[in-house]
Formats: sequence, structure tokens, C-alpha cells
Amino acid sequence: MAILICGGAGYIGSHVNKLLSRNGYETVVFDNLVYGHREAVRWGSFEQGDLRNIAELENVFRKYRIDAVLHFAAYAYVGESVTDPEKYYFNNVSNTLNLLRVMREHDCDKFIFSSTCATYGEPERVPITEDMPQRPVNPYGASKLMVERILRDYGAAYGLQFVVLRYFNAAGADPDGEVGESHTPETHLIPLVLDAANGKREDIRVFGCDYDTPDGSCIRDYIHVYDLATAHMLALRRLEKGLGSDCFNLGNARGVSVLEVIDSAKRITGRDFKVTMVGRRPGDPAKLVGSCEKARGVLGWNPVYEDIDTIVSHAWQWHQNARY
Repeated sequence: MAILICGGAGYIGSHVNKLLSRNGYETVVFDNLVYGHREAVRWGSFEQGDLRNIAELENVFRKYRIDAVLHFAAYAYVGESVTDPEKYYFNNVSNTLNLLRVMREHDCDKFIFSSTCATYGEPERVPITEDMPQRPVNPYGASKLMVERILRDYGAAYGLQFVVLRYFNAAGADPDGEVGESHTPETHLIPLVLDAANGKREDIRVFGCDYDTPDGSCIRDYIHVYDLATAHMLALRRLEKGLGSDCFNLGNARGVSVLEVIDSAKRITGRDFKVTMVGRRPGDPAKLVGSCEKARGVLGWNPVYEDIDTIVSHAWQWHQNARY
């Protein structure tokens, strides 16, 4: 029996592929390589293809006996989703329907979905818990919420078993340095800060320094990508045991400010770089932090790399030796 990892050549998918493979799972990565990297698929089998193409999906399900699907394949640039929502609804929603259709045809009923805290929109309070209202404020978050609703309907109508994992800020890199974070364009704070430390950027811009936070900069919840990967393996084991569908936040309930991340990068790299304060970005909440109590209690998830210096250190190791 094989585990299909859609989008497994991307940042989080490649880390999950490594962890599952190292724990005895047969993995098959399906990726169109628009944003993923062939070099990141160092474990399991690789099939290049696109979720738009039903025939390519059918070929994979015929070639391998797929027992479960982990779905990471999505566009994830919030700003782009606002200027080109059609791209996001077709890719993130319509393509997921293609995948679910082929799964049904091949009697595959286990599905783990890579969702996001963006489904909550502007939170009522922090830390965010799974029972809070989901009111996304951009098409990216809306597309993810649509899929969550589709999964609930498929579960009720067709018996699909699923786990939804709502990430906060994925960060860091494989502690062994074998895979890491590489986006084009890059929008995540930590790699941008490390590019400034490397001299690849003239400065790092801080959007807003007058928020109601201890140092005036936004606070976000950074989760090490290895810990995200372990959550996926635990979710898979839950489905294998037939324990039912559920959704979980993957956060740490503490949060780190933008300026704290910058200070950490300066400590870890031993380098100084220019920090430029600019105005706030529309729609940026002062604090976006998630509770992981449900994931700890139900999945038995215990993150091991919660310290921001460790997260930045692993990212820095990857950035210095990146192979893609």
C-alpha cells in the first residue's frame, strides 16, 4: 500500500515525504513542479503530473495501490489571490475535486488536507481554537475553507475519512539539512531575513511598528516544518486506526514578533543588516497565534523545535548549503 503525496516536491510536502519514508511508508510524490523542486524528492517514487489532468491522476492510481492521500498542492500567495482569484479557485478547489473524484473511483477513502489559519480571517481572540468562526478575508483563505466544507460533505455522503490540518507559520528546515525552504517569489519572513543576512537583499522591511504589542511589530506563530511533518504522520495513523475525521490547528499559542525574529537572525548568523520600518499592510492583524491543545490531546502531537533560535538556526544551515 502506498501513500500519495500531492505537492510532495514543495516545502512542507518534501519534509513529510522524508519522515513517512523513514518510518516505513511507501510514498509516491505527485507534483507538477510549478513551485516544487525535483531535487527535493529524495525518497519514494516520483510522478510528474498536474491535478488538472484526470488521466495523469488515473495513471498514478492504476500504477500504485494508493491507501491514503496527503494533499499539499495549492497556490498560497495571499496577495496574488486577491488580484487573480480565478487562478486560486481553479487550482485550489477545482483541482481538489478532480483528486477526490479519482480517489472515489479507486476506493481510496483516507485524505489529509493542508489547510491554513487564513480560514479564520480576523480572529475574535487569540490563541485561536478550532471552534472559532471561519471568516476568511482573501480568496486564498476562502479556497481552503471551501475544500474543508467539501470534505465534510464527502464524508457524510461517501464515507471519506479526513483530517484537516490548519497551519500557522511554517518555518525552519530539515535538521539534517537534506531539504528546506525555497520559494520563487519568496514571501516568508525568516528566509527574507536570512537573505538580508547573506547580503542578497539590501534590507528587511518591517511593516508596521506601532501595533499594540510589546515591541510594536506584528506577532505570529512559527511552527518548525519538522513538527508539521510529525503532525501529518500522526494524522495518517489516526485514519489508519479508523478513529474518525477531525480538524486541528498547528500552532504553539505563544507567538514571536517580527523584531524578535530579526534579533534571532542576527544572533544566529552573527551578521548585522539594515532594518527598514515602513507602514502597516492592510489587513495585517496585530497578533495571529493558534492553540495546539487539541492536536496535543487528540493526536498526541508534541512539537520538539519550539524555540525561535532553533527554527532560525536550522533555516540558516539550509540557506547556506541549499541545493535548489
